[in-house]
Amino acid sequence: MLSDQSARVVRATLPAVGASLGTITEVFYRHMFEERPELLRGLFNRANQASGAQRDALAGAVAAFATALMEHPGERPDAVLGRIANKHASLGITADQYTLVARHLLGAVAEVLGDVVTPAVAAAWDEVYWLMANALIAMEARLYAEARVEDGAVWHTMEITERHEETPDAVSFDLGHPDGSPGGAFVPGQYVSVQAQLPDGAYQIRQYSLSTAPGRETWRITVKRERSADGRVPEGEVSSWLHANARPGDTLQVSLPFGDLLLPEGDSPLLLASAGIGVTPMLAMLEHLATVSPERPVAVVHADRSPVHHAHRLELSERVAQLPNASLHLWYEVTDHPDAAGDHVNEGWADITPISPAPGTIAFLCGPLPFMKTVRTDLLAHGLSPRDIHYEVFGPDLWLSK
Repeated sequence: MLSDQSARVVRATLPAVGASLGTITEVFYRHMFEERPELLRGLFNRANQASGAQRDALAGAVAAFATALMEHPGERPDAVLGRIANKHASLGITADQYTLVARHLLGAVAEVLGDVVTPAVAAAWDEVYWLMANALIAMEARLYAEARVEDGAVWHTMEITERHEETPDAVSFDLGHPDGSPGGAFVPGQYVSVQAQLPDGAYQIRQYSLSTAPGRETWRITVKRERSADGRVPEGEVSSWLHANARPGDTLQVSLPFGDLLLPEGDSPLLLASAGIGVTPMLAMLEHLATVSPERPVAVVHADRSPVHHAHRLELSERVAQLPNASLHLWYEVTDHPDAAGDHVNEGWADITPISPAPGTIAFLCGPLPFMKTVRTDLLAHGLSPRDIHYEVFGPDLWLSK
C-alpha cells in the first residue's frame, strides 16, 4: 500500500490538496483537452465538462481514495473504484491512457499549489495516483477478460429493430445484431454505452440500462430526453439526437454490458427503489426474478412526476403482479389523473416508512442523486446495513463530492 514516507506527506498535505481539488481538476481537464481536443469530442461528455459535474466527480473520487488510504493504511480502497472501473470499461478505456492523465493531473497539482509541491510532495501524490490508477487498470483488465475481449475492444454495431414512444419524453429502442444473432448475455442491472455522431461531427457517448431480462433475442434501452431548466428547450445532446433521428433500421455503436448494480442470487428480501428513468434496471431485475426466483420477497418503490411521465408504467405493474410476494408502491407529485387511482398510489415524495424493510433486505437504488440519498438515509434508519444498499447513477458519480 502507500509507503510510510508518502503516507506522512499525504496526510500533511491532504487538507491543502483537498481544498484545491476543484481548481486542480479544472486545470487538469483544460490542459489535457488543449493537447488532445479529440478526447472532448469523442470520449468525454461535453455537457458534463461545461457544467463542471465531471470535475466535481473526479475531485470527489480522488479525495475519497486518498482519505481511505489514510484511514485504512493496510488496505487498498477498491470499493471506491468499482463503479468507475465499470464505467471506464463501457467506454473502452485502456491502460496507456492513464499515463496521459497522470502527466496532466500531477502537473495541475503543481501549477495550482505552486511552492507547496516540493519533490517529496510530488512523489507522494504520484504514488497515490498510481495506486488508484493501477487498481483501476487491474479491475478493467478483469472486466475485459470476463467479457472475452481484448482490452478496450467493447464496441460493436447494433441495429434498431423497434422504437416505442413510452412517454412524451421517453422512447425505447430494441437493439439487435445486423446478422440476426442474439444480443448476448448480461446480468440484470447492467448498462451499455451508446455512441452517437452529432451534427457538428463530434461523437458523444452515454450510458443506458438494459431494461429487459437476459435471454431475449434483442436488447432494449429507454432514453429520456433531457431538457433545460425551463422545461422547453432540449438540453441533452445525445438523448435529443436519438429522439429526433434514431429509427428502426438505423445502426448504432453500442458497447458490451457493464455495471455493478447486479441482482444477487439467493432468497434475501429485495427492495427496488427508483425515480424517473431509474426504473429501467428494475424492470430487468423483475422480469428475471419471475423466471428464476418468483417466490422471492420484493418491495418495489417508484417515484415520478405523474402517471403520464412514468415510463413503462403498465409494464412495471405487470412485472410486480407476476411475483406473488412482491408489492408495488408508487409516488407521484401530481395524482390528478385517471391512472393515479389505486391502493398502491400515493401523492408526494417517496417514503419507505410504510414498507418497513426488514433487516437483511438488499436494496437497489436508481434515480436522481437527491432521491437516492434520501432513500438511503431512510433505509439506514430502518436498520439496513450500508453494505446492502447499492445504487446506480448515469453520468458523473457525484455522491462522493457532495
